[in-house]
Amino acid sequence: MKTALLIIDVQKAIDHPKWGIRNNLDAERKIAELLSHWRHKKWPVVHIKHSSKELTSPYREGQPLHDFKEEVFPEIGEKIIEKSTNNAFVGTELDTYLKSLSIEHLAVVGVLTQHSVDCTARMAASLGYHVSVISDATAATGVTDCRGTSWSADDVHHITLVHIGADYASICTSAEVISNR
Repeated sequence: MKTALLIIDVQKAIDHPKWGIRNNLDAERKIAELLSHWRHKKWPVVHIKHSSKELTSPYREGQPLHDFKEEVFPEIGEKIIEKSTNNAFVGTELDTYLKSLSIEHLAVVGVLTQHSVDCTARMAASLGYHVSVISDATAATGVTDCRGTSWSADDVHHITLVHIGADYASICTSAEVISNR
Protein backbone atom coordinates (compact mmCIF):
# COMPACT_ATOMS: atom_id res chain seq x y z
CA MET A 1 0.00 0.00 0.00
CA LYS A 2 1.56 3.29 -1.10
CA THR A 3 1.95 5.66 1.85
CA ALA A 4 2.57 9.40 2.02
CA LEU A 5 3.89 11.27 5.03
CA LEU A 6 1.55 14.18 5.74
CA ILE A 7 3.21 16.90 7.88
CA ILE A 8 0.59 19.31 9.18
CA ASP A 9 1.25 22.94 10.22
CA VAL A 10 4.78 22.48 11.59
CA GLN A 11 5.54 26.18 11.32
CA LYS A 12 7.29 28.59 13.64
CA ALA A 13 3.86 29.96 14.61
CA ILE A 14 3.23 26.97 16.87
CA ASP A 15 5.79 28.41 19.29
CA HIS A 16 3.81 31.64 19.76
CA PRO A 17 2.78 32.04 23.43
CA LYS A 18 -0.88 32.57 22.47
CA TRP A 19 -1.30 28.79 22.11
CA GLY A 20 -0.32 28.17 25.73
CA ILE A 21 1.56 25.19 27.07
CA ARG A 22 1.80 22.25 24.71
CA ASN A 23 2.74 18.66 25.30
CA ASN A 24 5.26 16.54 23.44
CA LEU A 25 8.03 19.07 22.97
CA ASP A 26 9.93 16.28 21.22
CA ALA A 27 7.39 16.09 18.36
CA GLU A 28 9.49 18.06 15.88
CA ARG A 29 12.46 15.74 16.45
CA LYS A 30 10.24 12.69 15.86
CA ILE A 31 8.79 14.29 12.74
CA ALA A 32 12.30 15.02 11.48
CA GLU A 33 13.26 11.35 12.03
CA LEU A 34 10.22 10.20 10.05
CA LEU A 35 10.93 12.76 7.34
CA SER A 36 14.51 11.54 7.05
CA HIS A 37 13.27 7.95 6.74
CA TRP A 38 10.75 8.93 4.05
CA ARG A 39 13.37 10.90 2.13
CA HIS A 40 15.85 8.03 2.31
CA LYS A 41 13.22 5.66 0.88
CA LYS A 42 12.16 8.29 -1.69
CA TRP A 43 8.54 8.02 -0.58
CA PRO A 44 6.03 10.85 -1.04
CA VAL A 45 6.03 13.70 1.48
CA VAL A 46 3.37 16.39 1.67
CA HIS A 47 3.89 19.52 3.77
CA ILE A 48 0.70 21.27 4.83
CA LYS A 49 1.15 24.98 5.50
CA HIS A 50 -1.53 26.86 7.39
CA SER A 51 -2.16 30.34 6.03
CA SER A 52 -4.72 31.85 8.36
CA LYS A 53 -7.14 34.53 7.21
CA GLU A 54 -7.22 36.00 10.75
CA LEU A 55 -5.40 39.35 10.86
CA THR A 56 -3.65 38.68 14.18
CA SER A 57 -2.81 35.02 13.68
CA PRO A 58 0.86 34.01 13.84
CA TYR A 59 -0.07 31.61 11.01
CA ARG A 60 -1.10 34.46 8.70
CA GLU A 61 0.98 34.79 5.54
CA GLY A 62 3.50 37.61 5.84
CA GLN A 63 3.88 37.17 9.60
CA PRO A 64 7.41 36.34 10.84
CA LEU A 65 6.32 32.95 12.23
CA HIS A 66 4.47 31.78 9.10
CA ASP A 67 7.41 29.77 7.72
CA PHE A 68 8.11 26.07 8.28
CA LYS A 69 10.30 25.06 11.20
CA GLU A 70 13.89 24.27 10.21
CA GLU A 71 13.66 20.63 11.36
CA VAL A 72 11.04 19.85 8.72
CA PHE A 73 11.77 22.44 6.04
CA PRO A 74 10.65 21.10 2.64
CA GLU A 75 13.24 20.04 0.12
CA ILE A 76 12.95 20.81 -3.58
CA GLY A 77 10.38 18.48 -5.10
CA GLU A 78 8.39 17.90 -1.92
CA LYS A 79 4.78 18.96 -2.27
CA ILE A 80 3.57 21.98 -0.27
CA ILE A 81 -0.15 22.54 0.09
CA GLU A 82 -1.48 25.70 1.70
CA LYS A 83 -4.73 25.65 3.62
CA SER A 84 -6.75 28.30 5.42
CA THR A 85 -8.99 26.03 7.51
CA ASN A 86 -8.22 23.30 10.02
CA ASN A 87 -8.90 20.64 7.36
CA ALA A 88 -6.11 20.06 4.84
CA PHE A 89 -8.61 18.70 2.30
CA VAL A 90 -11.04 21.65 2.28
CA GLY A 91 -10.35 24.17 -0.45
CA THR A 92 -7.06 22.51 -1.46
CA GLU A 93 -5.81 20.10 -4.08
CA LEU A 94 -4.67 17.53 -1.47
CA ASP A 95 -7.09 14.75 -2.41
CA THR A 96 -6.46 15.19 -6.14
CA TYR A 97 -2.70 15.20 -5.59
CA LEU A 98 -2.73 12.07 -3.42
CA LYS A 99 -4.92 10.23 -5.93
CA SER A 100 -2.56 11.23 -8.76
CA LEU A 101 0.18 9.34 -6.88
CA SER A 102 -2.10 6.37 -6.11
CA ILE A 103 -1.69 6.99 -2.37
CA GLU A 104 -3.85 4.71 -0.23
CA HIS A 105 -2.38 5.31 3.22
CA LEU A 106 -1.44 8.48 5.10
CA ALA A 107 1.02 8.70 7.99
CA VAL A 108 -0.16 11.88 9.72
CA VAL A 109 2.07 14.03 11.95
CA GLY A 110 2.06 17.64 13.11
CA VAL A 111 0.11 20.13 15.19
CA LEU A 112 -2.25 20.54 16.80
CA THR A 113 -3.57 17.08 17.66
CA GLN A 114 -6.99 18.44 18.63
CA HIS A 115 -7.33 20.73 15.61
CA SER A 116 -5.81 20.18 12.18
CA VAL A 117 -4.43 16.69 12.85
CA ASP A 118 -7.80 15.44 14.11
CA CYS A 119 -9.87 17.13 11.40
CA THR A 120 -7.58 16.08 8.55
CA ALA A 121 -7.28 12.46 9.78
CA ARG A 122 -11.05 12.13 10.05
CA MET A 123 -11.59 13.60 6.58
CA ALA A 124 -8.91 11.35 5.09
CA ALA A 125 -10.66 8.29 6.52
CA SER A 126 -14.01 9.55 5.21
CA LEU A 127 -12.44 9.86 1.76
CA GLY A 128 -11.31 6.22 1.91
CA TYR A 129 -7.65 6.55 2.90
CA HIS A 130 -6.11 4.25 5.49
CA VAL A 131 -4.78 6.60 8.16
CA SER A 132 -2.12 6.25 10.82
CA VAL A 133 -1.68 9.09 13.30
CA ILE A 134 1.79 9.04 14.84
CA SER A 135 1.25 9.78 18.54
CA ASP A 136 4.78 10.91 19.41
CA ALA A 137 5.00 13.08 16.28
CA THR A 138 1.93 15.15 17.12
CA ALA A 139 1.35 17.71 19.86
CA ALA A 140 -1.60 19.37 21.56
CA THR A 141 -2.23 22.39 23.77
CA GLY A 142 -4.35 22.64 26.87
CA VAL A 143 -7.92 23.87 26.69
CA THR A 144 -10.62 25.17 29.00
CA ASP A 145 -14.09 23.80 28.35
CA CYS A 146 -17.43 25.62 28.54
CA ARG A 147 -17.76 24.69 32.24
CA GLY A 148 -14.45 26.37 33.04
CA THR A 149 -12.63 23.09 33.53
CA SER A 150 -9.03 23.20 32.34
CA TRP A 151 -7.62 20.21 30.51
CA SER A 152 -3.86 19.78 30.25
CA ALA A 153 -2.15 19.51 26.87
CA ASP A 154 -1.29 15.90 27.65
CA ASP A 155 -4.93 15.08 28.49
CA VAL A 156 -6.18 16.79 25.33
CA HIS A 157 -3.58 14.94 23.24
CA HIS A 158 -4.46 11.51 24.60
CA ILE A 159 -8.24 12.02 24.58
CA THR A 160 -8.10 13.23 20.98
CA LEU A 161 -5.99 10.23 19.95
CA VAL A 162 -8.48 7.88 21.64
CA HIS A 163 -11.33 9.42 19.64
CA ILE A 164 -9.44 9.37 16.33
CA GLY A 165 -8.34 5.77 16.97
CA ALA A 166 -11.85 4.59 17.78
CA ASP A 167 -13.16 4.98 14.24
CA TYR A 168 -10.82 6.75 11.86
CA ALA A 169 -7.17 5.80 12.18
CA SER A 170 -4.63 3.54 13.73
CA ILE A 171 -2.53 5.19 16.41
CA CYS A 172 1.15 4.26 16.52
CA THR A 173 4.58 5.62 17.41
CA SER A 174 7.32 6.82 15.09
CA ALA A 175 9.48 3.82 16.07
CA GLU A 176 6.68 1.44 15.03
CA VAL A 177 6.28 3.20 11.69
CA ILE A 178 10.01 3.17 10.92
CA SER A 179 10.47 -0.47 11.93
CA ASN A 180 7.48 -1.58 9.82
CA ARG A 181 8.33 0.34 6.65
